[in-house]
Amino acid sequence: MTIQLDSPGLASVGEASSAEAELGELFEQIKELDAQLLAVIKRRSELVQRAGASAKGTDASREAQAEEMAVMGRFAELGTDGSTLAMTLLRLGRTRKA
Repeated sequence: MTIQLDSPGLASVGEASSAEAELGELFEQIKELDAQLLAVIKRRSELVQRAGASAKGTDASREAQAEEMAVMGRFAELGTDGSTLAMTLLRLGRTRKA
C-alpha cells in the first residue's frame, strides 16, 4: 500500500508510516475475523443439514419453516443486506456436500 506524502491530513513521513502500520493491523484483524466467520458458517451449515436429516420423514416441516422465518428475523436489524445474508445462510444450509 502506498500513501502519497503530500496527501491532505498527512503532515509528515511519521504520520504516513503510522497510518500504514494501523491499516496493516486493521487488515490483519479483518483477515482473522473472516477466518472465524468462515468456520462458523461451515459449522452452521453442518448443523442445519443434520437438523434437516433428523426432521426428514417426520411432522417437523412446520417447525423447520418457522425456524427459517426466525433466521430472517434475527438478521433484520442489518436491513436489506441482513435479509440477503440470512437468505444466503439458509441456502448454504440446504446445499448438499458433493
